[in-house]
Amino acid sequence: MEPSLFTKIVDGEIPASFVAKGDAWVAFLDIFPRRPGHTLVIPVEQKQYLAELSSESMAGLMEGVVEVQRRLGAHFGTTDFSVGVHDGPLAGQEVPHVHVHVVPRTEGDGGLTLLACWPDTPAPGSADPDFSTLAELAEQLWALD
Repeated sequence: MEPSLFTKIVDGEIPASFVAKGDAWVAFLDIFPRRPGHTLVIPVEQKQYLAELSSESMAGLMEGVVEVQRRLGAHFGTTDFSVGVHDGPLAGQEVPHVHVHVVPRTEGDGGLTLLACWPDTPAPGSADPDFSTLAELAEQLWALD
């Protein structure tokens, strides 16, 4: 596999504005931030999908997310964050290397929720849930065990 843009950052071939590092992860500021502090946390291990990561990398990645939240929270005076993963190109992943977006949220910051990605879907609480359809899908997914 060809080294990804993020692997080149980890290897020091491409500069980045690092904010924290662990044994299995690194965190750096997004070069096209949605707001100040928008940080990417990536595993050192290069994999495109979350399911491909080793247990160590997955645990390290979540450790990194929490550490970045701690640092961003202290700097921006918040305890709230949008945390997102685009797991594959159909989900919006632009670099084929797992990465977690951590965006500090503050009152009136202009950001939306993940639900805004589907503007034609009824807003939560605006319609009765379709419990029979949900139960049918849950049963099908449970059967895949």
